[in-house]
Amino acid sequence: MSVRQSLLAILDQGPCYGYQLRAEFERRTGSGPALNVGQVYTTLERLERDGLVVKGGADEHGHVHYEITPDGREQARAWLRSADSPGSGARDDLATQVTLAATLPGADVDTLIRRHRARLMRDLERIERGLTDADDAADIPSRLSASRRDSRARADLAWLDSVEAQLTKGPYAAFPLSGASDRPRRGRPPKALSDAAN
Repeated sequence: MSVRQSLLAILDQGPCYGYQLRAEFERRTGSGPALNVGQVYTTLERLERDGLVVKGGADEHGHVHYEITPDGREQARAWLRSADSPGSGARDDLATQVTLAATLPGADVDTLIRRHRARLMRDLERIERGLTDADDAADIPSRLSASRRDSRARADLAWLDSVEAQLTKGPYAAFPLSGASDRPRRGRPPKALSDAAN
């Protein structure tokens, strides 16, 4: 779900085409599992179907730009304020949401961090109650599972503390959409470059 919401949040900054969205996503979320450009276009089709984006015209390079709709803007901004429990996919939803919010002009990353911290503290209280209730030696699977959730919540809290400290240190500023794309050119390099390489 974080990819869908992330693309909407980026489109809230301005129209983009698919490869540009992929580049913006990677630039704003740092390292992690690479985002397949096919996934970007499939997600854009679904967002268009759901009325959250509209397909615009093509530019002089043939890139079809997508624009966010008012419903899409509302959904993107709501996601940037929410502190829902992260999904269980390969992508780290918490890290994706927080790092993306830190780069988007207008996103309130401090409030987002506070909300995630409060959610994680509530999660820890529930987990600790579960560990106390599962103190029976016969209930080892429940204890092991709760122990894993406890470790993950504590690690997420420590990471949020680190993020907050880094953003407080500065210099830090959100940044606008990049006008350039790092899309590789097709075909042979220009003659001057190929001659210089020899």
